Amino acid sequence: MTDNRFLDIARKRRTQYALGNDLPLGQEHVTALIQEAVRQAPSSFNSQSSRALILHGAQSVKFWDIVKDELRKIVPADAFPTTEKKIDSFAAGAGTVLFYEDQGPVKALQEQFPLYADNFPVWSEHSTGIAQYAVWMALAEAGIGASLQHYNPLPDEAVAREWNIPEGWVLRAQMPFGSHAGEIGDKTYIDDAERFVVAA
Repeated sequence: MTDNRFLDIARKRRTQYALGNDLPLGQEHVTALIQEAVRQAPSSFNSQSSRALILHGAQSVKFWDIVKDELRKIVPADAFPTTEKKIDSFAAGAGTVLFYEDQGPVKALQEQFPLYADNFPVWSEHSTGIAQYAVWMALAEAGIGASLQHYNPLPDEAVAREWNIPEGWVLRAQMPFGSHAGEIGDKTYIDDAERFVVAA
């Protein structure tokens, strides 16, 4: 297997559902780490459209309580205990990153470059995906577990009210993070022949 520092970190980045709140780094350090990862993530035309709401401790728990309240409205009562257990596992972590895309830069580029107007929303999705991966990699390198969740748009309005989210920000994903409170299973891979075409 190829030896490379980046790939070594990539192999450490795994989905961790068993989260605790005993982080190896201080809260300010974790915040700075997340901010720098988003800052360094590339975006089309350097739009820098990715935004993040970083929630620690009780603020993170409050977010997952909002999600739980919204899910309670649509999940059958007999199935809700399983759902609640899953949401509580995210709330048990040290924090959560909410990833947004600011539609302001996207619309500005559409107006500036009308020939590519249809592409900018797609490229915006690329940008947030890269930002999410960058944060996940940075957390993994720091020994912090995380997973990527997509409960939007259920909590969007309540979250926007609670944390005064600008109107143009669109929620795309949520990343609960914390200490590793359990083992992570082995990852399996599809055959290379199904994934790659190499021409030389």
